[in-house]
Amino acid sequence: MASFDTETTPVFSAVSSSARQLSQLLKCIDFASKAQVQITKDGVRFTAEDSQVMQGLAVLDRGLFTTYSYSYVPNSTEDEDADVPAFQISLSSFLETLQIFGITDAKDRWSSRDDAYGGVRGSMARGGPAAAFDNRILGIEGTCRLSYPGIGDAFSIVLEETGVTTTCELVTYEPELQPEIPLQRDALALKIIMRASWLYDAITELSSTSPTRLIVAASPTAPYFSLSSAGPLGSATVEFSKDPQLLETFQVSGRIVNTYKYSMIKGASRAMALASKVSIRSDEQGVLSLQFMIEVEGGGVSFVDFRFTPYLLEEGEGDEAEDDDETDTEL
Repeated sequence: MASFDTETTPVFSAVSSSARQLSQLLKCIDFASKAQVQITKDGVRFTAEDSQVMQGLAVLDRGLFTTYSYSYVPNSTEDEDADVPAFQISLSSFLETLQIFGITDAKDRWSSRDDAYGGVRGSMARGGPAAAFDNRILGIEGTCRLSYPGIGDAFSIVLEETGVTTTCELVTYEPELQPEIPLQRDALALKIIMRASWLYDAITELSSTSPTRLIVAASPTAPYFSLSSAGPLGSATVEFSKDPQLLETFQVSGRIVNTYKYSMIKGASRAMALASKVSIRSDEQGVLSLQFMIEVEGGGVSFVDFRFTPYLLEEGEGDEAEDDDETDTEL
């Protein structure tokens, strides 16, 4: 790891007035120990992966920062528009650093849902009241500075609050992630836009069967959109009507049925609890995209995107699922 030279202008430097909003976005993809980092002139992309069947992408847009400096100059062998080469960092260490001044999970209107589904709380939710000693109430100013001096150097985080400064330098690694799971946008079989809370409630309700897989079905005719779980305790189904107040957008080319590992979909639960809307897309190959729109401090929005590859059923599994006892719930 190269040494940090304070007299050299880093290729990237950004300052945020709130470590909380950076933390809440990155916690959405906290299902892997490491994340790949891609710095561009428009923002910083963090990508996490699980077994090459699930990918999560969180983008810290430059609009989230009060200052954003990007000064990378490609070398002679690179394209003139090339970005800083990607690298990996420990995502868990980065999140621990962002919370070093005690970003707490204050209870709010989401807490009862979150307790029932893995403990996602407070700082993960929108619209909740601030705790009595929250910095927003006390008027305490704090800043978070991110910087990357150059290729091979450490990724630096400097937190300042009430006169206390903490500096952490994370070792960077060569990227190991495979190319992103491709979604054929020009061959979509399904597109739905709905409130993220309804998807969250459905996934939570289906967890009662201790499911191993989740079946996503859609059709131009009733039942239009359904989520079904199957596991050792039986099966259950949640059906959604085509009411525009429920499904803001509903486009399906024909009847489709795809199966995914339930544990993978559950890995997106933090984003479901935090987001205001979700875009559900699936292509003809069965690749599933869940793109969450998340409201951030200051009235802006950020997006967190998940991709899942379909679960390949072994011969006879589909027939077994149909024979399970099933409970239906309609929304």
